[in-house]
Amino acid sequence: MRWEDDPDRAGSAAFRGVRAWEPVEHADPARDGARIAAGGFWVVVATFEGRLDAWRMARVERQDDPVPEPAPGRVWEGPPAESWETTLDAGAYAAGVEAIRSDIRDGEVYQVNLCRMLGAPLPAPQPGPDAVALAHRLATGNPARFASRIVIPATDAWPGAWVVSASPELYLAVDGRRVASSPIKGTAAPGEPMLPKDEAENIMITDLIRNDLSHVAAPGSVGVPELLGLHDLPGLVHLQSTVEAELADAFDWTPALWPALLAGTFPPGSVSGAPKSSALRIIAREEPTARGPYCGGIGWIDADRRRAELAVGIRTFVWAPDQGGRLTFGTGAGITWGSDPVAEWEETELKARRLIALASTATMTP
Repeated sequence: MRWEDDPDRAGSAAFRGVRAWEPVEHADPARDGARIAAGGFWVVVATFEGRLDAWRMARVERQDDPVPEPAPGRVWEGPPAESWETTLDAGAYAAGVEAIRSDIRDGEVYQVNLCRMLGAPLPAPQPGPDAVALAHRLATGNPARFASRIVIPATDAWPGAWVVSASPELYLAVDGRRVASSPIKGTAAPGEPMLPKDEAENIMITDLIRNDLSHVAAPGSVGVPELLGLHDLPGLVHLQSTVEAELADAFDWTPALWPALLAGTFPPGSVSGAPKSSALRIIAREEPTARGPYCGGIGWIDADRRRAELAVGIRTFVWAPDQGGRLTFGTGAGITWGSDPVAEWEETELKARRLIALASTATMTP
């Protein structure tokens, strides 16, 4: 039997151009920099709240010209569309937007990303094949640049959850000494114009990430090769900017690299806010539940090749075995002084609509 047919046998992960399986070692990249730097291919899941898990995989398959995975033998059977619940309804979300606008008026913060979590029961007797089936469904119905699937069996330190992401957003890419991040801020339906508020929030977060990367960058090396680029995605349009830098000598794939890089940039600025410390305090006040891997970091570190690619964990489904199994999905919007509560709620609906439809049943279309 091929490993693709039995991905939960020992654990597996799939990204664009890379597949890996059989975890043999666990580490925390923020604390175990020496173990990460020692070598190997590591699969990473970081929660928004700051838990970081990395697994060194025994087997890795790389593809210079990535091809889609073959259709799985198991058909995705998602929860009924009507079973999804939200942690913040329209009224509660609007109240959160107004509270954040008050914080901005009082000078506490400039921008805050306000999110809500959607969830539905999903008994999953075969978590690995279910993850493969959902990943394939998203790949065909909503292809994404940083799509991923991670299945790690339960251990003393890990509950046996799986993650399937259709993220379009780069959190961190490292290639030798080059490090880059591409924040997405600003969302519109196809054919609709971006608002001045969208451009303002993108510029604010781009400036935040310039500062974040400067903590590990060689002096004078931080640049912005892309500012306010329009990117078409399935069912929506985003504004994206890109920040690049060259690693300083002290962080050039040394044991200090990942502790310093994560300490300086996590959680991603585009899904927290500015200033980040104030935004995180307000998020904890306004959001009733933890985000988990949603808005965290999902990806891989290839220490042998001095490369890494971590996506921001947006457009991401997480299945957890607690309470008989539950599938969750987060959606949110960046709140500024110019935000309209109804429009921000509608943005969260726009971001969730297509993917929730794809995940709800095997036959439903968005």
